[in-house]
Amino acid sequence: MPATTVQTPSDVQVALERACEHLLSLQSTAGWWQGELQTNVTMDAEDMLLREFLGVRRPDETERSAAWIRSQQREDGTWANFHDGPGELSTTIEAYWALRLAGDPAEAEHMRRAAAFVRAQGGIESARVFTHVWLALFGLWSWEEVPALPPEIVLLPGWVPLNVYDFACWARQTIVALSLVKAHRPVRSLGFGLQELRSGERPAPRRAVSWHGRLLAGLDWVLRVYERRPIGPLRRLALGRAERWIVRRQEADGSWGGIQPPWVYSLMALHLGGYSLEHPVMRRGLEGLDRFMVEDQDDSRAVGAPPGVSRRLEACQSPVWDTALAMIALSDAGVAADDPAMVAAARWLLGEEVAQSGDWVLARPGLAPGGWAFEFANVNYPDVDDTAEVVLALSRLAGAASVAANGSSPVAGLRSEIEAAIGRAQRWVRGMQGSDGGWGAFDADNTRSLVRELPFLDFGEVIDEPSADVTAHAVEMLAALEELDTPAARRGVRWLIESQEPGGSWFGRWGVNHVYGTGAAVPALIVAGVAPTEECIRRAVDWLERHQNEDGGWGEDPRSYDDPTWIGRGLSTASQTAWALLALHAAGRIDSPALRRGVDWLVASQRADGTWEEPQYTGTGFPSDYYINYHLYRLVFPITALGRCLRSMRSTASR
Repeated sequence: MPATTVQTPSDVQVALERACEHLLSLQSTAGWWQGELQTNVTMDAEDMLLREFLGVRRPDETERSAAWIRSQQREDGTWANFHDGPGELSTTIEAYWALRLAGDPAEAEHMRRAAAFVRAQGGIESARVFTHVWLALFGLWSWEEVPALPPEIVLLPGWVPLNVYDFACWARQTIVALSLVKAHRPVRSLGFGLQELRSGERPAPRRAVSWHGRLLAGLDWVLRVYERRPIGPLRRLALGRAERWIVRRQEADGSWGGIQPPWVYSLMALHLGGYSLEHPVMRRGLEGLDRFMVEDQDDSRAVGAPPGVSRRLEACQSPVWDTALAMIALSDAGVAADDPAMVAAARWLLGEEVAQSGDWVLARPGLAPGGWAFEFANVNYPDVDDTAEVVLALSRLAGAASVAANGSSPVAGLRSEIEAAIGRAQRWVRGMQGSDGGWGAFDADNTRSLVRELPFLDFGEVIDEPSADVTAHAVEMLAALEELDTPAARRGVRWLIESQEPGGSWFGRWGVNHVYGTGAAVPALIVAGVAPTEECIRRAVDWLERHQNEDGGWGEDPRSYDDPTWIGRGLSTASQTAWALLALHAAGRIDSPALRRGVDWLVASQRADGTWEEPQYTGTGFPSDYYINYHLYRLVFPITALGRCLRSMRSTASR
């Protein structure tokens, strides 16, 4: 859509007010915001298969899930991992299989198109390891052909390579549970096969890219031999320790880490270990999954949902993240710190602080807890990114609380709680800084890349290296707390500058992609004292201006993680345009044509209800593999960008 010219700031003000009104209408009575976290149909397919495995699948639930899966199939018969992305082999296999389970005949046209794609891509023989595990659970793939993952891995001490703490927290929880499942080698009967998805050809063996990889391939062969005849006492010790490890990490809402992969595998692992479906751990787990379901009705269907009723599983939920971003957005739009919505959100966030130690303490023994997680319940894995954004949100109220300390403002009563929580978070974030000066999300110095080359792990990122976006948010937090003249801040700034890409952008680990990384890094460097005239800022601004779309917006396709020709390229989206505007605004380019055109695009593309249309996936779970459509991104980031730009536009006009 070509942008129209915005003649005066009043147009921006109207757009901003409409957006804020819509955002405020979404706040819960408890104070939090939560937008849907939409991923791909493997969540729904695997949920159906999990319930089949446990013997609790219900026909009515199956049909609603199948309706959603059918609605996401494309004309070529495939399913993708993100909006308008290429057909993905394993995702298509799992979706097809789930529809067979729901009763769709293999002869149906939509099924024949899917099967033809699968065979053309190498068939189920070429699927990823995780899909082969699911197939093996139902006798459709041999356990002998699944790479080794013995539960004895939990017995390795922390100084031994490939111990469970070498893996990022999301991978760590998953592989411990999967190691138990694989040790039992269960096979359930489905009553049908998937011969129509076989190509009849063995896939080319995965080639190791280094001598480490070749060594691990050899180790895999040895461990597969061991898995056939494990040492009895050692195996029993490992099974017991792994089981206890899993049970200790179940969250209050029944999840594991608040995310789907370890959740479903932990339920299967414990059930295979003798836990009945009535056991409190199992019951909490299954009930928790039901709370992660999004149910669409005829009168409340989401965009893209099929007619009638359907349901889909959220892979995760993001209320802490969403609430912090919403508070920052509303504050930038001019909503007062003592507004009831802001006070209610702050109260809720204060109640969500993680006050206990988790796995992160192994790398930072002695560091006191003080931070926030992403989800409603995840006390084991708070993260630096959420903590930084929560502190930035609460700090907006902290100043107002100080001013109103002797008055009757409701925010005054929160002053001591806010200051204490910020102090704990400040110490925790500083303590979580990596030895190289950057910050990862959940662990410090989780950088042993050897685990990436394990034959079992052919899907997704499995370590938690420092990233530009998380480091930028940590630096921005330290700046807001007047902590710039500290070793932590100086090292963080240096890490950011040194991690800039040759073209002038920053890689985005948790958002797509270089637009996200640059939109985070530039504002952080500016508030940290880097002048807009410095080379790193000028190069970033030049990169953004070169990658602005003709319509005035910015967009970047997730394929940029794999194909450099996609870097900075994609249809304009509200969230990515906002990220670019935040960087240009921070760099002082308020009068630049690029910023003005970006603002114009946001105003012109706004819907009548104050929101923006954004089917694109602009969030990242795992680069190259797993992407997220955060339904609130299309609202909170445009509000933040328009609020900051409008304030500067008015300031410039008044001179």
